[in-house]
Parts: sequence; C-alpha cells; structure tokens
Amino acid sequence: MNTPPTASLDVVVVAYGPADALARALACLDGAYPVLVVDNSSSPATAAVARDAGATYLDPGANVGFAAGVNAALQALARHQPAGAGRDVLLLNPDARITAPELARLHGELRAHPDVACVAPAQHGAGSAPMRARWPWHTPAGAWAEAVGLTRFRLDSSRYFLGGAVLLLRAEAVAEVGPFDERFFIYSEDEDWEHRARRRGWRVRYCPDVTAEHGGGGTETDRARQQLRLHAAVERYVRKWYGPGGWALYRLGTLAGLALRLVAYPGSRRAGTARLARLYLRGPDHVARADGAVPVPAPGARLMGR
Repeated sequence: MNTPPTASLDVVVVAYGPADALARALACLDGAYPVLVVDNSSSPATAAVARDAGATYLDPGANVGFAAGVNAALQALARHQPAGAGRDVLLLNPDARITAPELARLHGELRAHPDVACVAPAQHGAGSAPMRARWPWHTPAGAWAEAVGLTRFRLDSSRYFLGGAVLLLRAEAVAEVGPFDERFFIYSEDEDWEHRARRRGWRVRYCPDVTAEHGGGGTETDRARQQLRLHAAVERYVRKWYGPGGWALYRLGTLAGLALRLVAYPGSRRAGTARLARLYLRGPDHVARADGAVPVPAPGARLMGR
C-alpha cells in the first residue's frame, strides 16, 4: 500500500552512542523523508552524520532521555508547521533501519485505519533473526500470568503495545494524547503513551507484512545497566497506572515467577534469574536511582497524567 499523496511525515531519531549506526539508519531512508536528529550525546560525529544526510540537528545539551528527546523534537517540528497542519512522525532508533519503500507501506497502513494511533512493522536483527516489536502490557494480572506460564495468551489484538524502536505516530493522536511522559527516562514511555491513547478510544496496530531491521540495545553496551533501566521503567509505569497496591501485586507475581524459574532452570541460567530476583526484592526504581542509571524526575519534567 502506498502513502496517500495528501499524507506527510517526519522522521525523528533520538540519538545516543556511536554515530556509525545513525549513518546507516539515515542512509537507508535515502533522503525520501525529512529527518530531525536529537543528539543526547552532544557528539560532533553525530552532528556531522546528520549534516551529511541533510537532516536537521538538535542538541539538547545533555542526555535528557528518550521521552524528553522525542518531546523536544515534537516541539521543534510544531514551530515550523502552520497551525492545524500536523504531520505524522516516525520514531526511529539509531540502531534500527527501515527502507523508504517499507516506510511508505507502513505509512499507508496507518492512514488506512482512521482509529489507529500508531503502527509498527515486524523487525529482525542481523541474519534475519526475528526481533520482538510488540509486548504484553505490564499489569499486575499479567505478572501472575507470566509466573504460571500463560505468556502465549497475552498477545491478542487488544493485549499488546508496540515498542518505540520503529514506531509511526498519527498526527491527530499526538495532538489529542499529548507528548511523552518525561518521568520515563528510557523504556515504558511508548507503553505509557499508547495506554493513554487507548483510554481515548485509539487503537494500536502491528503490521507484520512491513519489515524493518533492529540491532537491539545498540545504544547501550552495558547489559546490566540496560536491564536495570528497563525494570525501573516498568516499576514507574505500573505505579502510575495501578498505584502502590498494583505495584505490590506485580512485584510479588514477578518474584513468584522468578522463584519457579530458579527451581526449573539449569545452573547456567540460574545466576541471571537470581540477580533479577534480588533486584525485585530491593525495588528496581530505587536501585536504578541509587546507581545513577535513571535520574530522579526533574522539577521541570513534563509529567503526563491519565
């Protein structure tokens, strides 16, 4: 399906880490779409890659996180658009790649379904290995379903959110739902935005016939810190939507599942499971803040409600 001629979109890349991955991501688009690069690493190499690709470059002056980086891009784009002329926005990780023809197909899928707030393609890694592009919602009930092995029943049409690595947002949904919640430094900001969209009657749509490549964690080489940030974000998300009691149930369900795995897994897999269990016993967000892996939300952070 081709992009309707009346529809238009911008590509936003929140960049952090090596500039070579960004160069490959921008080259894949072949100059077919306007690109705005938000450089959370304030890197001269990233600035040069953006310039050489003809992209607009924005340096926030610090690593403000993914949500704040997206919001800065949305604000910059809005300043250069006539009132009421919002454009759809593709969020693209610097370690992800989608060709211009595939993006046109993805855009067509979005515009063909007026009640869809965002779409995402199927993703694969190096060597065509499949990568997950959609995930079960993080809920207290879901944590217990995971614990007893019911994961496969949690990805029907209403029970998943789309990851933000390659995520195309509808302009009308962005205008209604608002920007990302900057309490999420990295991870869960996509889930939170889609949750807010669904509460307003929007749907999300996975498009398995469109494909993209995703390196997976390409901007974070420290896997332990990546895991810490991920689970801290999950805690913030569950606390926001289900309160302290909901988080207590989620945490208990997660610990129950980890305890079962410690019994069932062979020795080679038990060490990582035990580390994750210790993290949940201490509280992921508390540990992440103490470690400096995620910041305490600044007084001026954009806090999006329900």
